[in-house]
Amino acid sequence: MKKIGDKYTNNTFENIKHIDDYGNEFWFARELQKVLEYKDWRNFQKVIDKAVISANNSVSSKEDWVVEVNKPIKTGKGKEEIIKDYKLSRYICYLIVQNADPSKEVVALGQTYFAIQTRKQEITEQEYDLLSDDEKRFYQRKLTRQGNYTLQKVASSAGVKNMAEFHNAGYKGLYNGETADDIFKRKKLRYREDILDNMNEDELVANLFRINQTKQRLIRDNVQGEKEAKDVHYEVGQKVRKAILDIGGMMPEEMPTPKKSLKELEREKKQLETKDQKKLEGIK
Repeated sequence: MKKIGDKYTNNTFENIKHIDDYGNEFWFARELQKVLEYKDWRNFQKVIDKAVISANNSVSSKEDWVVEVNKPIKTGKGKEEIIKDYKLSRYICYLIVQNADPSKEVVALGQTYFAIQTRKQEITEQEYDLLSDDEKRFYQRKLTRQGNYTLQKVASSAGVKNMAEFHNAGYKGLYNGETADDIFKRKKLRYREDILDNMNEDELVANLFRINQTKQRLIRDNVQGEKEAKDVHYEVGQKVRKAILDIGGMMPEEMPTPKKSLKELEREKKQLETKDQKKLEGIK
């Protein structure tokens, strides 16, 4: 186990972990503040605020990352005072230590601890290999959905108003000039079907790479302006296409469209679950 002198080990963070009535783990901000050697609550509050901003910019689903709670404490004069505290999720703790003072040795240990804890919640490579083709599609579709959500927030901050045109710029770069509507028609999809729900695993991965790389470029280069953002998206799409070409891969527009969309597979799954449930109720 990693140790810093005789003062801290990984158990330092494990020992201040709490479990609520629903089995969810959390940490109290005041306890984490003490462990991370922040004497001033106001300074630690700034770190928490940065972490929340990072979470909002990187994850599509809104969660209770930070829940404010009030705690009674005894003052030096024996009086009771109410102070503000937070219940922190594992993910927000991970982002807090990423934004904390890197000169503190215990922060480095915290980064390792929460990175490992976060990784345990993710699917492993071995687990992914065991998934069926359709399950891999569901997994990659979830990632593209999250990625597009974050990309739209970053693009909006850069000044993009017309999101349809912005997304089309990326598709044009990756699909040799095809827009989302062109892809829709080529795949012969029905009204209101989503093109991403009708892509195989490899096509989804190519689009996920385009999405993530565009987001990073917009942030890294501090791109401002709708035209500038669209140009970046188109350029990234072209570079992803060229990378596929250079390694001899199949072009996205040549990849076969799955026989069933993910929405259709979801409906079939629900129908089967309902049928199985009725059978169980019949047995009872």
